[in-house]
Amino acid sequence: MTDLFDRTRALFDLAEGVVYLDGNSLGALPRAARERVRREIDESWGRDLIRAWNTAGWIDLPTVVGDKIAALIGAPPGSVTAGDSTSINLFKALTAALALRPERRIILSDSGNFPTDLYVAEGVCRLLGRGLALKVVEPDAVAAALGDDVAVLMLTEVDYRTGRLHDMRALTARARALGVVTVWDLAHSAGALPVDLAGCDVDFAVGCGYKYLNGGPGAPAFIYVKPDLQERVQPALSGWMGHAAPFAFEPHYRPAPGIVRARAGTPPVLSMAALDAALDVFEGVDMAALRRRSMELGDAFIAGVEAASPDLMLVSPRSASDRGSQVSFRFANGYAAMQALIARGVIGDFRAPDVMRFGFAPLYVSPADVGRAVSTIRDVMGGRLWERPEYSQRRTVT
Repeated sequence: MTDLFDRTRALFDLAEGVVYLDGNSLGALPRAARERVRREIDESWGRDLIRAWNTAGWIDLPTVVGDKIAALIGAPPGSVTAGDSTSINLFKALTAALALRPERRIILSDSGNFPTDLYVAEGVCRLLGRGLALKVVEPDAVAAALGDDVAVLMLTEVDYRTGRLHDMRALTARARALGVVTVWDLAHSAGALPVDLAGCDVDFAVGCGYKYLNGGPGAPAFIYVKPDLQERVQPALSGWMGHAAPFAFEPHYRPAPGIVRARAGTPPVLSMAALDAALDVFEGVDMAALRRRSMELGDAFIAGVEAASPDLMLVSPRSASDRGSQVSFRFANGYAAMQALIARGVIGDFRAPDVMRFGFAPLYVSPADVGRAVSTIRDVMGGRLWERPEYSQRRTVT
């Protein structure tokens, strides 16, 4: 395992002297992504110009990238397409899912879901009307809240604040038994832990490309549609790239066959190319081995921080099997403490009101990184360095 992760770490351009524990917000830069974008700019765009849609395969990137992501999330080829943002893809998935259960009125989610997912669901309810409502319960109450009045179960597999991991298999099975359509957000799962969409019989899934998939800031997102549902989906966001013949320029929408109908607008080629290259770092990586490494790193970090800094309160599940690839601690002055850590080369992030988050991307985070992070946390907390006024000045992005 050590040889595997030494190899993958070498594929990233990591800043010297920095311990990067924020891959759960923005993945590190794969060296191949830089070269790929340079090539697309200098050669494809620079020389072939518009011809590159054909000569460089730009038009096929949503499918090529989608199939690479599918391999990481337990989905068959032809079931994932890349493009747009997670929010837009969630809108597509929710509207399609609700159309499958027109007699039902409830979208069920939980209080640990990422806010944009809840916002999108609220917007869909306002847009479609017909008595639709979003019901939000505590994470532990989801299973009990499922019933034959629920149209869609919409969950993020890993809680963005605490790292708590939902049981996708069990909740999807319960939903299916009650006739509930499932929509899973894999933003904090894809590339961080094994996912088995096909094996769990999930209906729809979405996720982003810029966290553990390392596609760069604002990288394209993805959407999964279960193969036997694809021909039943009539996209509410019916863009020309989801048309059966986009370059026929027909005056009315006619959906493309299969997952292609889940596309909408023109793909962002440069960012799509970066994501395409970034996904190649997973070649030869056993996701079960990656998961074991993630759990080991998280366990070592928890033990080290609790021994060194008793003022930090663990809010992530203590059991590695119950959390994703992140560890979160609560501290009243968490924002300032995180700024003090960042100033000393240990980069995590903060989520209001008081949560300090640390992500463990096994492809490039090492046990030595964990040791240095723990030592730096000891210095910051023991020396009360977070009390310095410059660390309390809030920036827009936390």
